[in-house]
Amino acid sequence: MTSDRTASSLPPLLDAVHNRETAFTNEERHKNGTLGLLPDAVETLDRQMERVLWQLDSKSNDLERFLHLNGLSQRNETLFFKVVMSDPKRFLPIVYDPTIADACLQYNRLFERPQGLYLSLRHKGHVKEILANWPEKDVRFICVSSGGRILGLGDIGANGMGIPVGKLQLYTACAAIPPQGLMPMLLDIGTTNQKLIDDPLYLGLRQAPPSSDELDAFVDELVAAIQELYPHCCLHFEDWKGDDAIRLLARYRDKILCYNDDIQGTAAITIAGLDTALSIKGEALKEQRILFYGAGSAGIGIANMIVSALQDEGLSETDARARISMMDINGLIEPSRQDLNPSQKVFAHSHAATKDLAEAVKSIKPTVLIGVSTNAGGFTEEVVRTMASINDKPVIFALSNPTDKAECTAEQAYRWTDGRALFAAGVQFDDVTLNGKTLTPGQANNFYIFPAVALAVWATQARRITDEVFLEAAKATAEQVTAEQRAHGLLFPPQKDVLRVEINTAIKIARQIFKSGLAQVPEPEDIVDWIESKLYRPEYTSANGQ
Repeated sequence: MTSDRTASSLPPLLDAVHNRETAFTNEERHKNGTLGLLPDAVETLDRQMERVLWQLDSKSNDLERFLHLNGLSQRNETLFFKVVMSDPKRFLPIVYDPTIADACLQYNRLFERPQGLYLSLRHKGHVKEILANWPEKDVRFICVSSGGRILGLGDIGANGMGIPVGKLQLYTACAAIPPQGLMPMLLDIGTTNQKLIDDPLYLGLRQAPPSSDELDAFVDELVAAIQELYPHCCLHFEDWKGDDAIRLLARYRDKILCYNDDIQGTAAITIAGLDTALSIKGEALKEQRILFYGAGSAGIGIANMIVSALQDEGLSETDARARISMMDINGLIEPSRQDLNPSQKVFAHSHAATKDLAEAVKSIKPTVLIGVSTNAGGFTEEVVRTMASINDKPVIFALSNPTDKAECTAEQAYRWTDGRALFAAGVQFDDVTLNGKTLTPGQANNFYIFPAVALAVWATQARRITDEVFLEAAKATAEQVTAEQRAHGLLFPPQKDVLRVEINTAIKIARQIFKSGLAQVPEPEDIVDWIESKLYRPEYTSANGQ
């Protein structure tokens, strides 16, 4: 489907939704007052894309390409998505991770015009009024971040707005969700980043974040306003400080339509990679011993979803948790620790205290090592070689991003295990050739999961999003990795096929939503055709602008 938004009051060349630029026909130029404001040629969308691709090729680095595409998205939405969806493997790393990290770090200097809704703590008591300023009145998804934990960059406050914008662009680019019902939001609650506070160009609130109680009251006001103004809206929490992320998800997940991608999406894509890796090994999940390096919101989220998956394999909750050990900056999580939060305590197993990861690997003997620490190089040669000495095919996931935060590189993982590692990272590393064999590292990126979940939720108008939804997404993603791809070490479907992969995943998720009774629309006879009929396609509606 193409955009069905009604015409805005903006001049045609300033209306990103309806602007066709040089694809406006002569008749349209007469009618909309753009005659003479454009060159004489009337071009097709494909011809316009050809020009954009040339312009992108002329840029010297991906940050410049990001800025060019970002400007295009604010000028001509259709052309932007036409370009990005034409070659996902090329453009997803530019419009999102890892390039988005550089853009967020410099956001206060790169800022040109606002994107999304900025809701400041100063607006407390007036949230509904602020939300009503958004021009689209049928909002289906709000991606909201506090900027408190952006990727592996830490607290960057209002500079984090690039994340909600980029995440929602992936809803459309990866799962063909129509962009009109998507609202990026930055909840500006202040920042602990003194460097930003002291920066005269910083655009956010120059104060420390509030207490948890004050923050919760503010988010309560936001949730109430969303429920009133946008009753069919799903709230997507993104890149919140770990404690806030865990607490707020627990507060709302059984009350409203919401999810946290850092917790649930990261867990699902990790389980998808594990499913593929274990199929290569010919082993079951319940046979594994899993060690986490990092025990923040992402690590806890992955661990909890693995517990759910293990329970599906017949283990009790206690036995499932016993398969999982965790380590954070203060060492192995074990009962003598006095600094653990409730979500960590359930993984505190009897073990000698240690802050040495290599020592923990030697004693625990994990079959799976998962890094969510943002500690670059944390998987040292000793750690990786130890994993290789106790496992024929060690599963090593270095999931921290951006690139300079990864626990190890693909080349290190393969070289230190003689090419035996089943490896995935949070960013995309290049192929590695070792002993005459080319190995393709997987990217455990959430963009395989959350857009597909959103497509299914949007289509079915689901009332809630359960862990079963994410487990189904993980299973459906893993099933789409072919035997040939697995032979090359690939743990996830190729990025070039991401749209088709996510549509297939969304279809299976939708079936699960109908089966669980969470859908608010009748189940169609042909769910495949039904989903396909709802997809956004980047096309101009004018016959002469096709």
